[in-house]
Formats: sequence, C-alpha cells, structure tokens
Amino acid sequence: MAHPLSKQQLKETPVLPYEKIRDYLKTGHLFFSSGSYTFSGIIQRLTKSVWSHVAIVYKDEELGRVLVLEAEPSVGIRMIPLSNYLRNYKGKKRPYNGQVVIAGLHTGPEQPQLNKAISFGLDQLTRPYDNREIFRIMLRILFRIGKKEKNKSYICSELVRDAFAKAGIVFRMNDTYISPQEIWHDSRVEFKYRLL
Repeated sequence: MAHPLSKQQLKETPVLPYEKIRDYLKTGHLFFSSGSYTFSGIIQRLTKSVWSHVAIVYKDEELGRVLVLEAEPSVGIRMIPLSNYLRNYKGKKRPYNGQVVIAGLHTGPEQPQLNKAISFGLDQLTRPYDNREIFRIMLRILFRIGKKEKNKSYICSELVRDAFAKAGIVFRMNDTYISPQEIWHDSRVEFKYRLL
C-alpha cells in the first residue's frame, strides 16, 4: 500500500523535476493529484482523502510522449500530455494548482495486459464525465445506498478501475463507490515521485 499521507505531509514531500524522472515513467503508472480547487476540496471532504483525482499514465515510446488518460469534469474522458499539468494547465500557462504524485503497481501486469487497459481507455475517449455521480456518491455515503445503474459516464476513479480490470487488476471499492483513496490504499500501489 502507498503510505498514508496528510495534505501537510504531501506538501512536505520533495518535488522532483519532471525532466529527471520522465525517462522512468511507464505505461500503467498511476497519476494522483490533490487539487486546491473548490471541486477538488469537495471530493477530498466526501472521500476523507488527500486525493481529488486519479488517472493512468500512458507512455508512447515511439513518439516520445508521456500522456495522462483521465476522466475530467469539464471535458469527459481525454488523453493529455502530462507536461500540461506541470506547465500549462487548462491553457493558462501555469501549473496545476495542487500536488501531483506518480505511483506504480509493484506487482503490476505485463505489457500485453497493460495494452488492454489502455485500449479500453482509448475506446472511452470523449465519453462524458459523470458530474451527477459525485452527488450520488455523497448520497450513497450518507445513506449507505448501493449504486443501482451502470451508465456510460465516468468519474476518474471508475475509469481507472474499469481500465485496470481489463488488465486483470481489480481495485476494491469502498462499500458503494471507488475513489482515488481506495486505489491509493491498494496493497499493490507504491509511491514513486512527486512532480508538483
């Protein structure tokens, strides 16, 4: 399990320059962020976690690109350069407002299985983000109600869960939902680098 972190401990963790660790990033690494935005704070409070977002790293060796496959609230499912988070978040010529960490699975799947996970994610590109799911999760937490329907929209942790399921990696849910926190607490996940 990746070690538990408070927001303060996360902020005190040394930041490594992207250029120094870029070559060590691999497809299947996990991207975690702890945002300082209103929506991020809501997610952190609801899930009692330092994390507000989780995504999957995809490294295209042939093109020399490091991308993040994610479900993003205003866009839906997309794939963007990791460097956008670090230098030009949402086209505003400044980094993401928060902390960004890369983790890996110490007993991760082999490349053919990872390819299945990424292929699944690519098939989901442009699907909408499930904005109402955050509200539903809050109600499920408060009233301990299970998720009744499977829809074609995703929140970030559902996308990661379903993609990794295609690679044979099953992340355990917390009662009726999965959040970035459940993925972080998985026994196979280990902290690698803090980038922001």
